[in-house]
Amino acid sequence: MARTTPRPTLNEVADRAGVSPATASKALNGHDGVAATTTARVLDAAAALGYHTPGARNSPRRRAVELLVDKLDNPYITELLRGVTVAAEEAGADVVLGRVRPRAGDSRAESAVTWTRRLIAARRTGAIVVTAQVTEDTYANIARARLPVVVVDPLDLTTPELVSVGSTNWDGGRAAAGHLIGLGHRRMALIAGPETSMSAVARVEGFRSACARAGLPPGSVVVQHARFDRDAALAVAARVLARPDRPTAVAASSDTQALGVMEAARRLRLRIPDDLSVVGYDDTYLAAWTTPALTSVRQPVEEIGRVALRTVLRMADGELPDSHHIELATRLVVRESTAPPPDGSS
Repeated sequence: MARTTPRPTLNEVADRAGVSPATASKALNGHDGVAATTTARVLDAAAALGYHTPGARNSPRRRAVELLVDKLDNPYITELLRGVTVAAEEAGADVVLGRVRPRAGDSRAESAVTWTRRLIAARRTGAIVVTAQVTEDTYANIARARLPVVVVDPLDLTTPELVSVGSTNWDGGRAAAGHLIGLGHRRMALIAGPETSMSAVARVEGFRSACARAGLPPGSVVVQHARFDRDAALAVAARVLARPDRPTAVAASSDTQALGVMEAARRLRLRIPDDLSVVGYDDTYLAAWTTPALTSVRQPVEEIGRVALRTVLRMADGELPDSHHIELATRLVVRESTAPPPDGSS
C-alpha cells in the first residue's frame, strides 16, 4: 500500500511561526488583531509547510479572481472591468470587485499585508491589482502569500517577480506630441499624472522626445503633474491657461484630466479647438461624449483587462507567464478637439 504524507496541521504552522494556534488561525483567516509582522510569519510558515485551511481542502469551488482598485468613479476602471469580466465568463471563472480600503481614522490606504491577508482568507484564486498604492512592501507581501497576482500599470518594474500588464506609454506620449506639432503648435502644456507613476513618466518622456526631434526648444513645453482626475487637472490647467504666454495646446494624461482642461478653458472663454487644442489619454467612452469630441491616445483598456485575467488563471494553474511585463500597443484617435493654432500664435 502506498504511503501518504500526513497533512500539515495548524499546530505545526503555529510552532513554525512561533505563535499560538489561536493566533495562527486568526492570521490565516484574515481576522483583526494580529500584527502585520506576525501575519507575515504565519503566511510564510503555511506556505513552507503546504498548509491549507480545512475549507480550502474539502470544498471544491468555482475559481474567483478579485479586481482590487483604489477608486471606483473612473471610466478607466469601468472599461478594464468589462475586459476582465468578459474573459472570466469565457474561462468559467468569477470576478469580485474589491477596493483598497482607507485605514480607520486615516486617509492613507490599508497596508499591503492587510489586503493580501483578506484575499487569502477569502480563498481567491488570484488578484488583479490596479492601485497607486502598490509599493515594494506590496510586492514582498504578494510574493510571500504565494498568490497569483497581476498588476496593471505598476509604479515600478524593477521587481523581477512582479507580473504586470500595461501599454506602450512612451509611444502614446510621442504620438500626442507629434499630432500637435504636425498641426503647427509650438507652445504646449502637458498635464502628466503623478510623478510616482511609471506610466505618467513614460508619457512625459515620449512627449518630450517628439518635441526635441522637431527642434522645439525645451521651454516650449510646460509639464505639470497632477492626479488622474478632473478636479486636479482643472486646478492645474486654470493656472497654465492664465499665463501671458498661454499654450495653444494642452495634452492630458487621461480623459478625465482632459475634462478638467476643457472646463478650465470654458471658464476663461477659450473656444476648443479654435483657441485651444486638447488631447486626452485612454480613449474611454468619455472621449466620444465630450463637446467637441475629444482627440485621445487610445489604450486598449478592455484588452488589458482580458490579458490580466487570463494571465492570473494561467499562473494559478502553475504556468509561467511568457513575459513578466506585457505591453499592448497604443494609437492616436483624432476627433474634433484639435486644430491648427490661432493665426499668429505660433
